[in-house]
Amino acid sequence: MNPDLDLVLERVIRAPRAAVWSAWTDPARFARWWVPAPTACRVDRLDVRPGGGLVTLMSDDGVAFVPHLDATFLVVDDLERIVFTNAVDSAWRPANPAPVPMTAEVTMGDHPDGTDYRVVVRHGDPAARARHEELGFLDGWGSVTEQLAAVAAGR
Repeated sequence: MNPDLDLVLERVIRAPRAAVWSAWTDPARFARWWVPAPTACRVDRLDVRPGGGLVTLMSDDGVAFVPHLDATFLVVDDLERIVFTNAVDSAWRPANPAPVPMTAEVTMGDHPDGTDYRVVVRHGDPAARARHEELGFLDGWGSVTEQLAAVAAGR
């Protein structure tokens, strides 16, 4: 972890790790938590394997959807770790995504109360990290993590 380049979110999710993993890997469940409510998410591609694509769209009215994320999974260790980047799109082409290029590493471990959940979002330079933080990284990723926890717990 490099505090000049990385942002971190850590939570204990009160659900079994397998349920958190399923919420990450099942497109229908993923769509329920991936963007902050009340915005709707549509999953066009969720191919959770190294080299697989992650493509989502979002809508404020549930009708007109606009691009949200076009990314590639880099590492997938079942029930433990997912790493993806938006710096390479789902077609494996270099990308210059808005608002910032990033690589996110999600780790999950057992915890007495459920799942230790940690996200490290890596940026290429301090300016990108600062921009992501200013745009509300902790609020945005925090709110979707709460939504993830609800989906994983079956709520």
